Amino acid sequence: MRMPDFDYSDTDWDSISRLKKWYSGDVHDSMEHLGLWGHLEGISLLGSLGAGEVVCGPAVTVLFEVSDRKGEPQDVYHHAIDHTPEGGILVCEASCAPGSCSGELMSSGAKTRGAAATIVNGTVRDLAQVRALGYPLFGTLSSPVGVTGKKEPKQSQVPVNIGRVTVRPGDIIFGDIDGVIAIPKDRLRDVAEAADALGKNEATARDRILSGEKLQSVWPT
Repeated sequence: MRMPDFDYSDTDWDSISRLKKWYSGDVHDSMEHLGLWGHLEGISLLGSLGAGEVVCGPAVTVLFEVSDRKGEPQDVYHHAIDHTPEGGILVCEASCAPGSCSGELMSSGAKTRGAAATIVNGTVRDLAQVRALGYPLFGTLSSPVGVTGKKEPKQSQVPVNIGRVTVRPGDIIFGDIDGVIAIPKDRLRDVAEAADALGKNEATARDRILSGEKLQSVWPT
């Protein structure tokens, strides 16, 4: 099997740090202003994330396909977890069949490796244990059903399609309590700059409203 490329040395961590100051509404509004769409529809936070916290980092992708193999054939997924860069975010397209590909053990491996979060287009499980671990696991729903005999990870570091969005390895994933967004790698700096401008504008408006000004006179500015 060809080992996929896990070189993330060209990641723009400065722009990622800038985005972490804002929340998903700011980020997606900024993307739409630039003519982009990044919302990964149907995916929400099911694991643990502190109040006001966000996750933001480069995507490591895993593609699941229907499979009747037994014995938890997760080797491709395990390899991706073990080679995720510090601060990377695993993105699993696992909607092809029922079954939860991520739970306590996958989250433990990812957190130990330094991953910032795992995003699953599919169900996830072991939520009590994942939350106790303090790991940000996102999915569509919770389900105790496993993957064996139903599907398996066939490829990693390939483009994956989630709803209206194609996520490529190295694209930037932003997640918080409101949902998950994918930002094309080559537009990251543009989105960070737009989010900075929007976020500062919103902060000014918030201060004015809290000081007693009427909403209609403050927003939109």
